[in-house]
Amino acid sequence: MAGPGGEGSAAAAEPEAAPPPMPGLQLVQQGAEARLYRGLFLGRPTMMKLRFPKRYRHPALEERLSRKRTAQEARSLLRCRRAGISTPVVYFVDYTVNCIYLEDIVGSLTVRDHIISVQKSGKDVSSLITVVEKIGEVLARMHDEDLIHGDLTTSNMLLRPPAEKLELVLIDFGLSFISALPEDKGVDLYVLEKAFLSTHPNTEALFEALLKKYSATSKKSAPVIKKLDEVRLRGRKRSMVG
Repeated sequence: MAGPGGEGSAAAAEPEAAPPPMPGLQLVQQGAEARLYRGLFLGRPTMMKLRFPKRYRHPALEERLSRKRTAQEARSLLRCRRAGISTPVVYFVDYTVNCIYLEDIVGSLTVRDHIISVQKSGKDVSSLITVVEKIGEVLARMHDEDLIHGDLTTSNMLLRPPAEKLELVLIDFGLSFISALPEDKGVDLYVLEKAFLSTHPNTEALFEALLKKYSATSKKSAPVIKKLDEVRLRGRKRSMVG
């Protein structure tokens, strides 16, 4: 299973080394919001995501925020699984230290690494159409559940082995929330579009195929795509102003 995505991609807020919260866990990644450990939980391969306190926040506020975000992440993962969307299994949530024990999807590959590998191999990017269509389908189902991921990137999407089966697994719901607003869903797609095109140059046609599949799958896509266009326009205006 990959790291904590957007929450783990920023520079670490507390760079000093920290001992593992329990014996047998190995630090995989430290990000701005959480540390990710790999180990075993009840004999099963597990990723443990631990939110650590931010020293600049009042302790009481920090505790409320961390507990709220931990709870929301766990609820979002369960909400997806109830809707038939593949996410890591939640084994245990410890609210005393604000950590989540999750299924470690051994042998998985991030969609980011898969796309980069195909591009480096010299293959036609059209071979990736089925992958991006799968992304569009899964995100449509997620948004129809009124779940906003909050940090969509190709690093936060895994292909469960064997990759040929195209079982897409969404991870890192640390910034997720519930909203039925087309604006929030449009922004979710805009975040993915910006991340997608910056990470994978010359893939505009692939992202359009993703959106086409999203529109065909979602029962609520029309207002969302309209909001996406509005968000794009706002983004271009900000870029022009500087």
